[in-house]
Amino acid sequence: MTVKKTKVLVADDHELVREGIVKLLNLFESYEVVGEAADGLEAISRVREHFPDLVLMDLNMPRMNGIDAIRKIKEVSPEILVIILTIHDDEEYVYKVTNAGAEGFIQKDITSGELKDALDSVLKGETVFPRSIVPDSRNGKDISVDYQELLSNREYEVLSLLARGMSNRQISEELFISEKTVKNHVSNILRKLDVNDRTQAVITALKHGLVRLK
Repeated sequence: MTVKKTKVLVADDHELVREGIVKLLNLFESYEVVGEAADGLEAISRVREHFPDLVLMDLNMPRMNGIDAIRKIKEVSPEILVIILTIHDDEEYVYKVTNAGAEGFIQKDITSGELKDALDSVLKGETVFPRSIVPDSRNGKDISVDYQELLSNREYEVLSLLARGMSNRQISEELFISEKTVKNHVSNILRKLDVNDRTQAVITALKHGLVRLK
């Protein structure tokens, strides 16, 4: 019985890097590279042409960066999975990639086995990000009990919506509460997490497994 292969599009502006990724993916029996792209705009064009199951894409590319490309890909089809493959490990990038809709954020210095594991995990519906930034909390061991007890249920709801990039007005509409009440909840969240702004609050939440990435 022939196993259906996962169709992958690879986007990276460095030709040698892209070729190396393609050769590596071709070694995985369950994956098939159906297209390549050298920049963000070409990635969108190739997505429309091939409709891959998964896009493995660099973050910094000419003409259109990875963040904007993620959003465009999700507009073409929300079902297409996106993993950012980059040299960066900055928390701010993880936050931006998450809000853009990517299912994964992995670094280029990983091993072939780790890449295969990341691809397999995303296909199973999991999200994959550097453990140094977002601990693997699937078994519940990495979730901070202190942080869990720190916030009220409503504050958790607000924090989860902050992680989705919602504004105070959008949160108020989602939760059917006033915008002023949302502002109060946000202020309490910042104070309890001991951070200065919303971005830091979300990053702290991701680190301690307080919110889900999807």
